[in-house]
Amino acid sequence: MRLVLLGPPGAGKGTQATKIAMRLGIPQLSTGDMLREAVASRSTSGLRAKHIMDRGELVPDDVVVSVVTNRIDHSDTANGFILDGFPRTVTQAEALDQELATRGIQLDAVLELEVDEDALLDRIRGRAEEAANNGGRIRSDDNPEVFKTRLDIYRAQTAPVTEYYRSQGLLNTVDGLQSIDVVTQDLTAALAKLSPHQMRSDS
Repeated sequence: MRLVLLGPPGAGKGTQATKIAMRLGIPQLSTGDMLREAVASRSTSGLRAKHIMDRGELVPDDVVVSVVTNRIDHSDTANGFILDGFPRTVTQAEALDQELATRGIQLDAVLELEVDEDALLDRIRGRAEEAANNGGRIRSDDNPEVFKTRLDIYRAQTAPVTEYYRSQGLLNTVDGLQSIDVVTQDLTAALAKLSPHQMRSDS
């Protein structure tokens, strides 16, 4: 099963992608991990990405798409994959569709973790306050102002990807502010409607 997992920062994409990957027996493909692997392998696209990241610049779409599609070509994705953190823009989504089409494959579903942004900000503020009260270090991700900027970028760049996939009839939306286990159950139920025989039990 070939899947994309969408959702704003802080929605729990990484956690849910890991759970779905284990359940389906497919690799979780995180953009950050794929870029690091490409750099370590010294592939052409990896070296391009390294030079760009070393300058502190954003890796352009064509390089990211190249890194992702090279990873999709690995043998462990024969039964599918779940993309976590990609595509981030409609341009990337269109490029992904084209690359998959040249390989004679296509996405089976797109899962979206939908969250109320105010509730998400409250959650982040709560985590930051708890860390401060306990004398812990506040993670940069839990800085409310930094987080709000990330949400603004997501809304401008990545939210349109949701509509792109909705128009293709691939989108399945789940309330991401529920407990982790309930979100997992809802995602599993959405996938089971598509292809029950591919779902694995928790055993």
